[in-house]
Amino acid sequence: MTRAQKRAARAQSAAQIIPPEGVPLTLPIAGVGVRIAAQFTDIFITGAFALSILILLGMLGLTGVSALGGLAALLFFVIRIPYYVLSELAWNGQTIGKRMLKIKVVSHTGGPLTTHALVLRNIMKEAEVFLPGTLVLTLDQNTQIASWISFLWIMMALAIPFLNPHRMRLGDMLAGTHVVHLPQPILLADLARAKPDPAVSDQKGFVFLSHQLDHYGRFELQTLESFLRAQQQPGNSASHKQRRETLAAIVERIRKKIGFAQAVPPADHLAFLQAFYNAQRGHLEQRQLFGDRRHDKHYSTKDTPGE
Repeated sequence: MTRAQKRAARAQSAAQIIPPEGVPLTLPIAGVGVRIAAQFTDIFITGAFALSILILLGMLGLTGVSALGGLAALLFFVIRIPYYVLSELAWNGQTIGKRMLKIKVVSHTGGPLTTHALVLRNIMKEAEVFLPGTLVLTLDQNTQIASWISFLWIMMALAIPFLNPHRMRLGDMLAGTHVVHLPQPILLADLARAKPDPAVSDQKGFVFLSHQLDHYGRFELQTLESFLRAQQQPGNSASHKQRRETLAAIVERIRKKIGFAQAVPPADHLAFLQAFYNAQRGHLEQRQLFGDRRHDKHYSTKDTPGE
């Protein structure tokens, strides 16, 4: 499967959660494979820590050879539970293994992760895998029935995530959680430094005076930037017509607001806006160096320089 096909498959298994802010977030569901890889990483970390303590106890002569097996299992258990719970509490649903593989636990309802949910899902992990797995590894030939029951229980627990779209195991179902891939942050190109469109590269010689740039603040500049970025997105003929109409209305409104006497033909509307954005941004950055933070167009009535 190619990388593009993997991304498409991951997109199809995405879950939409609605956080308290009310803005829907669509995050790809973490597959069983990546979760198992994160689990093995965490097992290695906790196992290495338990082994280090065991070696230290042996060097100090505090334990005998006959007790090493039982003590190792006890240490692994005592270290494992706090590790999972405390790391997911500290890192908002992530252990070291999850951080390395860029996955995290989220609430199934979109709300904040609670201590109760994280404790419950990790205690259930003991009942699902670790304790039955310990029985399978430690029981002898005289207790084959118990070994087979434990083995079948583990197989059932591992099969459950494949039977639901959110790949939830038993602990996730009880705790109301599931695991997702972290979104990859994408830093948008700086509009003021991005390579200009050949059609507007010379910006048609538009020049703006200082008093013409005193009408707007940071909020309006951010709004204009969002609009300019939207112009770069593809669309159909109907959307292009609507964009042209909106573009013309914005240009005319800005031109009247700042007292720009020169008429702007429709073919130059986008060039005008790009030139105005660059000039307005430079003007606000220069004013900010002198402590004049202009938040929006109403700054003159509610802000004072240096605030």
